[in-house]
Amino acid sequence: MAVTQSWNTTTAASTAPAPGPAFVLLGAVQMSLIFTLTSLTVPLPRIGSEFHLGRDGLILLSTAYGLAFCGLLLFGGRVADRFGGRGGLTAGLMVFTAASLAALLVPGPQALLTARFGQGIGAALTAPAAMAVLRAVFPQPAAYGRAMVTWGGLSVLGATAGNLLSGVISALASWRLAFAVPLAVGVLVLVLAPRLLPATPAGGGRSLDLPGALLATAGITLVSYGLVLTDAHSWGSPAVLAPLLTGAALLIGFLIAERRAHDPLLPLSFLRDRRRALALAAIGLTAAGTATTFVLLSLHLQQDRSWSALQTSAAFVPFAVALLTAGRMAGPLIARYGAPAVTTSGLALCATGLALLALTGLAPHSPYACGLLPGLLMLPAGAAASFAGAAVLATDRVQPQQTGLAGGVMNTAMELGPTVILAALLTLGSDTTSLAATAVAFAAVAFLNARTK
Repeated sequence: MAVTQSWNTTTAASTAPAPGPAFVLLGAVQMSLIFTLTSLTVPLPRIGSEFHLGRDGLILLSTAYGLAFCGLLLFGGRVADRFGGRGGLTAGLMVFTAASLAALLVPGPQALLTARFGQGIGAALTAPAAMAVLRAVFPQPAAYGRAMVTWGGLSVLGATAGNLLSGVISALASWRLAFAVPLAVGVLVLVLAPRLLPATPAGGGRSLDLPGALLATAGITLVSYGLVLTDAHSWGSPAVLAPLLTGAALLIGFLIAERRAHDPLLPLSFLRDRRRALALAAIGLTAAGTATTFVLLSLHLQQDRSWSALQTSAAFVPFAVALLTAGRMAGPLIARYGAPAVTTSGLALCATGLALLALTGLAPHSPYACGLLPGLLMLPAGAAASFAGAAVLATDRVQPQQTGLAGGVMNTAMELGPTVILAALLTLGSDTTSLAATAVAFAAVAFLNARTK
């Protein structure tokens, strides 16, 4: 119980990292990366009307960022470990910021698609590097564990902000202005990083494992793309089977190559820790649960109830309030009860919230206060606890030279989870059934996590 022990050696009063400038800057980066992932969810119908895009085009546009982000994350982690966190952060942010500027000014759908891919590439280099710098800011294990509690909550908070602000911005001005948020954050961090962020050592003579990087990137991207296409094509169609089978073959090749590599991109021993594996499953599932809820409810409110984008964003305000409140409580709870217990409780609370949404939230004439609101309060409270506890467990006992790897694996779980779960749920047809199935998945992972010592 290394996590619990390290937390119990600190006082209950010190359950949050010092709000120093470096942590604030890195937190803004993490939130901005996840904000960008969800910033097109609510205004997507308006983008389709402006650019005359069909369902396939909108699906590709909404997932382009996540495809590039998820596919390159393991390589981004190796770059951070090889060349140092601050250098990787600077390089990734330069790409991310330039692509955000391009997205803000795009003349048409092809340019927007290219810009979204560019943002994803920059994000894949930035996210693991930010965690490597975070380790340098908090070198002591106990302080780093406390920092990871807050770090875990920043991701779901960024996703929530993306959904809320994008709806408000698109309703009051133009959806393009949503890209001004990551642009401003990128410019600010690039200016302040040399003064506020510590330099991090390079990883000596470590190789980049380019064969492994190519296999992992191509495999994850193709599998993710094939899953995304199940929204428009059947599972047995060539359009879905070709990328799925090719991607699966490449990932098998990646595992074989990593077993033989002298300095593998992803040491398989890194995932053999049962607690870490379940923590990564919890991160992926929590990201998937919140993303699924935002997508299904956004479509339900706008298409079935004829709500505007602004009304839809306002409906999620209690979600954000519950998320912030639970996030502030997560640190003291982990200090007192341990990360495993808080993660398990968070997963169980998510399952309950999703079950309530499935039973009452999607009914055609259910009132907001009695139908949607209870689930919209319980789900984010559980998500904040689950993310915070799982982030601590996923990085427990990670060596400093593998911090970038840990960041890449964590963010891969966070990005791949929604893709896999959404693709699986689309085959169920009913939104109610989809939310209920997700609730069952949460309950199952909570049960497994509770049984893990």
